[in-house]
Amino acid sequence: AIFKAVSDGYKKFKAIAIATDENAFTEPCGACRQVLMDLAGDIDFIMSKPNGGTRVVKMSQLLPFPFGSKNLLKKKKK
Repeated sequence: AIFKAVSDGYKKFKAIAIATDENAFTEPCGACRQVLMDLAGDIDFIMSKPNGGTRVVKMSQLLPFPFGSKNLLKKKKK
């Protein structure tokens, strides 16, 4: 969903939601967490399950130490 939104030109996100038919909240895998942080930032991540229960967490809670531009070396000017 995030790749489709970005490819359609969307750049600002408030939240993303995942609804499943599991009886437990379903969180994104590690790779998806990094992609969501890269493309959407520290947005709300909403999980729901069939009984109507919901849980909302920030992406920074799911990925507390993301890899980002601050982890890249800056090229020194000559």
